[in-house]
This record gives sequence, C-alpha cells and structure tokens, in this order.
Amino acid sequence: MSERASEPSARSESASEPSAQREKLETVDGRSVLTMERRLRHAPEKVWRAVTEPERLADWFPAAMTPDLRVGGVVEFEFGADGTVTDLDPPRLFAYTWDDQHLRWELHPDGAGTRLVLVVTFTDRPGAASFASGWHVCIAALDLALDGRPGTDPGVDHVALHEQFVAQFGLDAGSAETTTDGWRVRYERQLTRPADEVWAVLSAQAPPGALRHGDVLEHDAEPGGRLRWELTEGTGHGARMVLTHVGTGGDPQPALAAGGARIAKLLAALS
Repeated sequence: MSERASEPSARSESASEPSAQREKLETVDGRSVLTMERRLRHAPEKVWRAVTEPERLADWFPAAMTPDLRVGGVVEFEFGADGTVTDLDPPRLFAYTWDDQHLRWELHPDGAGTRLVLVVTFTDRPGAASFASGWHVCIAALDLALDGRPGTDPGVDHVALHEQFVAQFGLDAGSAETTTDGWRVRYERQLTRPADEVWAVLSAQAPPGALRHGDVLEHDAEPGGRLRWELTEGTGHGARMVLTHVGTGGDPQPALAAGGARIAKLLAALS
C-alpha cells in the first residue's frame, strides 16, 4: 500500500480539536484518512521503542505484533493478514500495512516530550468513529505504559467517545437521491451494541405488518414509502446498520430528516 498522510489534495471533513489533542477525517484518492495527534510526556527515543518493540507493543497495541524493522519487512500480527513495512526512519517515522489499512506513526520532538501523529488510511468510512475511539484508547494505554503503568485502565467511556466521533466526523448524516421511480434516502451507521440487542429494539418499535427475513426488517413508513433496516457484522463490537427509505413522489428531504429521528430514537432505546 502506498498511501501517505502528508500528500496534498485531501478534502477535510471535520474541524480539529485543541492543540494537545486533534482528530480529523479526510478523503484522499477515494479512501478515508484518519489523523490523530497527541502529546506525550516522553522523548521520541522512548516512544520509538514502545511503538516498534514487541514486548513493549504488548502493553498497549490491540494485537500481538512483531515487525521486521526494514522497508519491505514483514509485520506479523496476532490476527488479520501480515503487513509490510512501507516507511522507516528511526526514531521519527514507522509505517506499515495491516489488512486493508495503512498505519503511519510520526514522532516529532516537542520540548522534553513527543508530538505523536497517527495516520490511518482505510476504505470503511462508516467505521471511522470505531477506529478513532479504538486508537484513542490504545494511545491512552501507550501513555500509561510509558509512565510505567502498563495494563492500567485508561477509564474511557467507549460508547460516549464513539458517538462523539460520529458527530465530529459527520458520520450521522444520511444521503438523499432521486431515482427513476422516485427517491431514496440512506443512512449507514456503525453501532456500539451487538445485533441481538438492536433487533430486540427494532422489533419492539416496528409497526404492525413489519416483516423480518434474515438480517432485514421491512415495513411501511409514515407519511409514505417503504423502510428497510439491515444489520450486518460491523467494526469493533457492534452491528453495522443500514436504513433505506424509498418513495415514489415529492421531496425526499422530509424523509431524510425522519430517518435521522428514527435512528436517534433507536440509539436512545439502546443506551
């Protein structure tokens, strides 16, 4: 994989947070690029060992990992496909592939500490909040490990953090388009709850006459059209939901707003 975080022509989709902690989601060449910036209290040389040495990676990285530290070297992971080292410049830059993702770790001197920049390139944009919240927790665990406290719980509310990133990156927005037969509204959301819990709520909220077949629930919509809820395997621990509303006439914008309200009602019932 040849994606590079520093390449130009990126389209930003969110604003940055304050200087000590920043996140942004961009689209570059049709792929999603998540950039996360954190300040660590330790020098780049110490952080470098923590992001490259297997025994130190075990304190915070989400999978056992053994890298061959040379460009083109194999990176062995506990799960998922093995990766390849794409960039290496100790103690400043370490980048490699993992499945269909490209991870780039940049370590910049910042006083007595380090400005860490993580850039993750991937295809699954609806999963971006899950990736961001997961890496946030991992970097918090890295910081604790550098402080000599490996294994300490960072104390993060995963659900609240996930939903914060959903809003920050605009992942709660749906789309509306006209078709040859009318219009179609579509939402795709990564959820934080497993499919069985989501199905229980959807079934309870569905109107009389709703039909479920496999991973799909369909029913008529108010004030018109047809709704289709689909749950599939998602990123992290929750299901992936796709809500589609099709209609034959009129403006789809009211249906778009109604779809957002339906999802908000579902999330409220799941919380």
